[in-house]
Amino acid sequence: MYLKNPRINSGHQACAGCGATIAMNLASRHFPEKTVMVIPASCWSVIAGPYPYRTLNFPAVHSAFAAGSAMATGIHYALMSKKEKDFRVIVWAGDGGTFDIGLQSLSGALERNLPFTYICYDNEAYMNTGVQRSSATPLFTETTTTPSPNLKEQPKKDFLEIIAAHNVPYAASATIAFPEDLENKVKKAVSTDGPSVLHIFSPCPTGQGYAEKYSVKISRLAAESGVFPIYEFENNTYHIQNKPDFSKIDEYLAIQSRFKNIDEELKKMIKHYIEYKWNILTKKSELFH
Repeated sequence: MYLKNPRINSGHQACAGCGATIAMNLASRHFPEKTVMVIPASCWSVIAGPYPYRTLNFPAVHSAFAAGSAMATGIHYALMSKKEKDFRVIVWAGDGGTFDIGLQSLSGALERNLPFTYICYDNEAYMNTGVQRSSATPLFTETTTTPSPNLKEQPKKDFLEIIAAHNVPYAASATIAFPEDLENKVKKAVSTDGPSVLHIFSPCPTGQGYAEKYSVKISRLAAESGVFPIYEFENNTYHIQNKPDFSKIDEYLAIQSRFKNIDEELKKMIKHYIEYKWNILTKKSELFH
């Protein structure tokens, strides 16, 4: 049973059923006492609240889309110059500000081995600005910029593998459907000596087209069907934590209106791609474990 989280206030401006707010509620329970958060432009820019209203009970700074990790770098070294100790700078960004616009500054911070934590809450589109496609949007998804019949023709960018290519000490994926797993990974991430990255599947009922009560169900199906692999990349080794049941892909697609215009042929292509990506991940896990 979860008690009230003292680090996040009720009465915020998130949509009903918001997966990103559930993710923050779970994750922030385990942030260090001396946390400074950077929030690039995203849904959470609104949810966090304009001054003097606030949702978060710890320091949070808003940044431009592209500047999240650059701002985190500046804050880290500013605190170091003041002889501060035991603090952690955490970037909390959506998929648009991570997979696309903010990837350059994130890559730079990782290459510099900045000791910070980067958390991407992934709802697979630019939800705050009107459900436009991002490179996190899955294959054949309908969005406002990929309306039917011109569904998105590109598969979702493999974000964690890009992060793994930076040889970070710790990176992991999680979903709000498995809170204990998510919270354990947050604990690991914020205590990592060096940069750490978390990729949290955080569905959006407004943009993905499902009833608010199904946010956790969607998250569970994403993991169980193999659509969203749950694994850790730690010290150059892979640890896969879920076994996919590809037969559940149909249910996962059917429950969301963003996939309502895909036919059986497109559905087969989606399944084939998911199985293909799983084969690659499994091989990597066997080689690097």
